[in-house]
Amino acid sequence: MRDHTKLRAFELADEVVLLIYRATRKFPKDENYGLTSQMRRAAVSVPSNIVEGCARMSQAEYLRGRL
Repeated sequence: MRDHTKLRAFELADEVVLLIYRATRKFPKDENYGLTSQMRRAAVSVPSNIVEGCARMSQAEYLRGRL
């Protein structure tokens, strides 16, 4: 298992999540279940996928997850 916190990509993805949440807070309330939700879920999926990839056990499995 690899440490995702040491990856620069994870740091940047985490920053993007915070920026998206701050930006979407200013969106109209009628967009809460539309564009706001979609943007937030998309932003969160990036660091989540990085963490999941780092948790893979074997080198082959890790590399397969990156493709």
